[in-house]
Amino acid sequence: MSLTPFHLAIQVRDIAEAREFYGQKMSLPEGRSAREWIDFDLFGHQLVTHLNPQLGKDGKVTSIANGVDGHGVPVPHFGVVLELDDWQRLADQVAGFIESFIIEPYIRFKGEPGEQATMFFTDPSGNALEFKAFRDIKAQLFAK
Repeated sequence: MSLTPFHLAIQVRDIAEAREFYGQKMSLPEGRSAREWIDFDLFGHQLVTHLNPQLGKDGKVTSIANGVDGHGVPVPHFGVVLELDDWQRLADQVAGFIESFIIEPYIRFKGEPGEQATMFFTDPSGNALEFKAFRDIKAQLFAK
């Protein structure tokens, strides 16, 4: 079975803010849109941001953190597995506008099966994103 694009819809507190973050800062191409939602091309996948003006007092989605490799990984989170060179370019790009990473770009599980480059950060609405990369995606993605 060949890999097909996924579709993910997330809530945001402000559509213009989402357009600036995903479209301008992250350079994701914009697809269809309306007053209350925008489609973005997230590395070939369909990410849809939907307006939810009822987000919590601070205007952020809520999450918890689970320990992985000595770090508090936010749950829920989403992202894309990239080729290592593409991951490094993205890490360099987002370092220019992310004020504070949840987990700074680094190599997780170094020297173990599943060794991967990873980074975590949030959008302005508090949605947690993870982007990761492997030297050999097919061999390492599900390595035990």
